[in-house]
Amino acid sequence: MMPRGLARCIFVGTALTLGALFLVPLWMVLSGGFTEGGSFTLKHLGAVLGNPIYAEGLRNSFFIALGVTLLANLIAVPLAWIADRCDFAGKKTVAALVLVPMILPPFLGAVGWQQLFGQYGTINALFGIERDWLGSSGIWGVILLEALALYPIVYLNAAAALANLDPALGEAAENLGCTGLRRFRRVTLPLIAPGLFAGGILVFIWSFTELGTPLMLNYTRCAPVQVFDALKEIGSDPTPYALVAVLLIASAALFAAGRLLFGRKAYATAGRASTAARTQRLTGARAALALAPFVAVLALALLPHLAVILTSVTEPGAWYRSVLPQDTTIAHWAEAMGHPLTVGSIANSLLYSALALLVCLVLGVAIALVVVRSDLKFRGALDAVSMLPLAVPGLVMAFGYLAFSSRLGNSEWVKESGMWRNLLDVRANPTLFLVIAYAVRRLPYMVRSAVAGLQQTSPALEEAAQNLGAPPWTAWRRITMPLIAANLIAGGLLVFAFSMLEVSDSLVLAQRQDHYPITKAIFELFQLLGTGPYVAAALGVWAMLFLGLTILAASQVLGRKLGALFRV
Repeated sequence: MMPRGLARCIFVGTALTLGALFLVPLWMVLSGGFTEGGSFTLKHLGAVLGNPIYAEGLRNSFFIALGVTLLANLIAVPLAWIADRCDFAGKKTVAALVLVPMILPPFLGAVGWQQLFGQYGTINALFGIERDWLGSSGIWGVILLEALALYPIVYLNAAAALANLDPALGEAAENLGCTGLRRFRRVTLPLIAPGLFAGGILVFIWSFTELGTPLMLNYTRCAPVQVFDALKEIGSDPTPYALVAVLLIASAALFAAGRLLFGRKAYATAGRASTAARTQRLTGARAALALAPFVAVLALALLPHLAVILTSVTEPGAWYRSVLPQDTTIAHWAEAMGHPLTVGSIANSLLYSALALLVCLVLGVAIALVVVRSDLKFRGALDAVSMLPLAVPGLVMAFGYLAFSSRLGNSEWVKESGMWRNLLDVRANPTLFLVIAYAVRRLPYMVRSAVAGLQQTSPALEEAAQNLGAPPWTAWRRITMPLIAANLIAGGLLVFAFSMLEVSDSLVLAQRQDHYPITKAIFELFQLLGTGPYVAAALGVWAMLFLGLTILAASQVLGRKLGALFRV
């Protein structure tokens, strides 16, 4: 057990750091939306809710989030249930492939989606029609694309919840005549509800404030795009603050309501299975029937990935009114590694992500030590606060850092100091704020990985080393660190990879081309004429390969516990 004095020092240090890096930007958003001249006011909130454009945007964002969450659950829960209860040929392969959509940010999938369903895309060429599917789909296209990208988060949590369910409960229900769908509805579903909430609320909040996908699909009638368009007025108009504050309050209220309804229903009998679950071995037609839902979902979910890959090897203009590209090239892949915009963006993302990883490593391990190796009264509160960035929209956090920089930039001491102005002015140099944003947003992954490693490592090993004369730091460095190294590597890989492909923070905070990260470069390239979209697709393929290998490596280390990284 960690000495109480040391535990208190780490607790205070990490709590103050989280407060400065996480809570202060949120306060900036709230204070900007609800104060005027230093006094509390609801005028700005009334202006937002009374503006029919903003009101429509909020309604549409809520509808998108609700639709994405429901559709993601409809996709993921049956797949998780089949994978948990049945054993059939190809199960391991398709169970791994259902996680593939995680390797492509939803906004990048929109690139492939446009090639497939655009007015001159594959579908129209295949059926000999001319219809603007994307333009006519509107909000439904956003919902479908985001659900196909985010359902793996629900799948991971549902699979973990089903794996921890004691099969004796189902057997008891069957003995009492409760079978089939009735058993699932009356017994299984209530017991896995906390797990479904864990994934569902994250998907809801993510889709509620997803910026990239509506931008790529040119759907502007939603709150995130309205916030993005209002960034240029951040210094003169408090309305954007109020709009972002509404997004934050709505997300927090929905999260709290979900916790109240489902978070407390972690029944003692649903903690961990006391006996191994029995899976039914399927062969022949029954195996094919069990495999069919996986194949159907994968065929639809991987279409954007396939289209992005094909676009990256297509000659400009060679995929026009045709089912497949008429001429291919690999020049775009090489150009993606040599284009002036992409070379700088790759270097920037490597720098931002590496620094964010360092911050996450220090903070994550410190928090995990307090949570697992101390008996402080409020260690659970520290653990909960460290996981809250998953429940706070990335767009809100990015706007908070932008507001924080704007406030500091107007202070006299910053204006008079060239060094501080260059460091704290996000428009001049966003490096500091991008590193902080990436680190705070991905800190939960490192905390959960470190906590899992420490829980699996007996403290008796450290105590034995100290009894033999080793100082606490030496015992930690020589004994504990090597034992939890695999967990830290897995968490670090996810922190680094998801930081490299962060969307909201990158689009909002990176204002100058020489500071663009990869995702901002992809977005800007896609807007260019000529080879721009093809180079953007090629850069997206490199990103897919990188993140895919990262998730594969992390899943090999963490196994089923990978789902815990996406749980609030």
